[in-house]
Amino acid sequence: VVNQLADQYVALNAIHEEAKTATGAIKSQALGKEEADLATKKEEDKKMSRLLQLHATFIAHLKKDLTEEQVEKVKDGMTYRVFPITLAAYQDMLPRLTAEQKDQIYIWLKEARELAMDAESSDKKHAVFGKYKGKINNYLSAAGYDMKKEGEEWQKRIKEREKKESGSR
Repeated sequence: VVNQLADQYVALNAIHEEAKTATGAIKSQALGKEEADLATKKEEDKKMSRLLQLHATFIAHLKKDLTEEQVEKVKDGMTYRVFPITLAAYQDMLPRLTAEQKDQIYIWLKEARELAMDAESSDKKHAVFGKYKGKINNYLSAAGYDMKKEGEEWQKRIKEREKKESGSR
């Protein structure tokens, strides 16, 4: 499994580096904006296709050697545990979430994790989650949650818990 992980990171790096080189070559050509944009999009699509194929192969190989729970832990490890941490944070911040809302948040964060696993850097992995958090926040705002107010109230509850914990020691 360790070798599979190492091989995955080497393969991911190769795909990202090849795409950067190809995109750089496109930019160095004297192309019109539309032509350059089209070529860049084509290169991005090619990269995404290769990443998707690599991802599926990697997961299939992991599943040969690991249980489903262990595969989940590998995925979380490759993405700095942002998925479980963020899921727990939403549930703690918004205790009145419906089952449907919890399910939707879970689905989107899990989707974000799958994409983030193949991102080329820590910043880009976090950016994937950031995009999905925006989507979740918009969804919750549309459902009537005032996310700014909910966040402020949550911070107060966290401080109260910390006070109680430090007082009980």
